[in-house]
Amino acid sequence: MTPGEHAPDPREARSAAEFLACLQALKDWSGLTYRELSAHAEARGDVLPRSTVANMLSRPTLPREELLTAFVRACGVAPGGLADWQTVRKELAVRGVHGPGPTEAADGDTGEGAGGDRAEDAVEDRAQDAAEDPGGDPGEGPGAGAGPARPGRRSRIRRGLVAAVALTGLVLAGVSVVAFLKDGHAGHPPRTPTAPAAGDVRIRVTGTEFCLGERRGTRTGQIHQLPCAAEGVPRYSLAEVGGGRWRIVSDHPDFGPGCSGIPSGGRIPDAAYEDSECGDPTRVESFALEAYGTPVEGYRIVPVDSATPGSCVTVVGDRSAAWARLAQAPCAPDAAGQLFDFDRRD
Repeated sequence: MTPGEHAPDPREARSAAEFLACLQALKDWSGLTYRELSAHAEARGDVLPRSTVANMLSRPTLPREELLTAFVRACGVAPGGLADWQTVRKELAVRGVHGPGPTEAADGDTGEGAGGDRAEDAVEDRAQDAAEDPGGDPGEGPGAGAGPARPGRRSRIRRGLVAAVALTGLVLAGVSVVAFLKDGHAGHPPRTPTAPAAGDVRIRVTGTEFCLGERRGTRTGQIHQLPCAAEGVPRYSLAEVGGGRWRIVSDHPDFGPGCSGIPSGGRIPDAAYEDSECGDPTRVESFALEAYGTPVEGYRIVPVDSATPGSCVTVVGDRSAAWARLAQAPCAPDAAGQLFDFDRRD
C-alpha cells in the first residue's frame, strides 16, 4: 500500500468487468501477495484461500458477497469503505449496471421495505446463478416473465439438449464397457493397486482411467481428474515425512516445485485439494495414505491434523467425467471417489 494513495473507489465501476478491475486494483494497492491476503483474512476470523482469490480475479462474474467482504477486509479497507464495495456489488448483481435506475423515485425512495429486500435478494440470486451458469435456460434468468415466451426457440433448445444427453449417454455407456473389461469383470484379472512408495508417481483414481493433475494455463492450483493419457501437469512424487505421513510433491512446468494440500488448515469442509508452494503454515500438506478393503482395493488420501476430522480427498461432482475437481469431504463407508493408486513413473 503506497503512503498517501487512496484505495480504489468501487463507485466508479459501471459494470461487472469494471468492478473486477477495481478488485484487481485494490489488491495491487494493498501490496499483499495471495499468501499474505489469506493470512490477513485468517487473523480477522475470515476464510480466504489463495486459490479462491486468484480464481475470483480471473473470472468474468461477480464474487459472492461473503468472498468480497473477506477480500476487501484483508486488503485493509476500513468498514465504511467496505459498505461501498458491498453496495456496488449488489446493484451490479441485480441490474447489471451501477448508477440510478430508471424506476427509482426522484426523492431516492426505492421502495426497499422488507418485501422489497426479499424481492431484490431473489433477483440477485437468479442473476448470480445465471452469471455462474451461462449454459442455463435463458427463460429462467432474472428477466424471466418480463416478456412473452418464445416457445419455438425453447423447443429447439430442448430438442438440442435431448440429443446432446442421448449422445452423452452413448459415450458414457462405451466408456463403462471399456472400464468393465479392464477391471477384470469379464474374466480378466483386476488391476492390482500400487502401494505408496517414495519417488515419482502417477496418481490414478482407482478403477478408472483418470489420473490427477491441473488444468494448464490456470493459476488456481485446483487439482482435477483427467484422462491418464493427458496427465503430466504437474508431475507428482511422494516423500515420506515420518510417522506414516507423506507429502505429495508437485513439479509444475510453469510455476515450479510445490506441494498438494488443503488450504486454511482444512477448516472449510469442502475445501479444494490444490497445488501451491510448500511450507505454508496455513495449509495441510501432510497425508496418511491408508489402505482400504481386504484385499486392498486402493488407498485413501487422508489430510493429517485437518480442522475438519474424518475427511478424505474426494472426487466431487460427476465422477465419471474428466475435469471433476477434488476436494476435502467426509470419508465415506464405501470410499466412493476416495480411492487412489500410486503407479510408478519411469
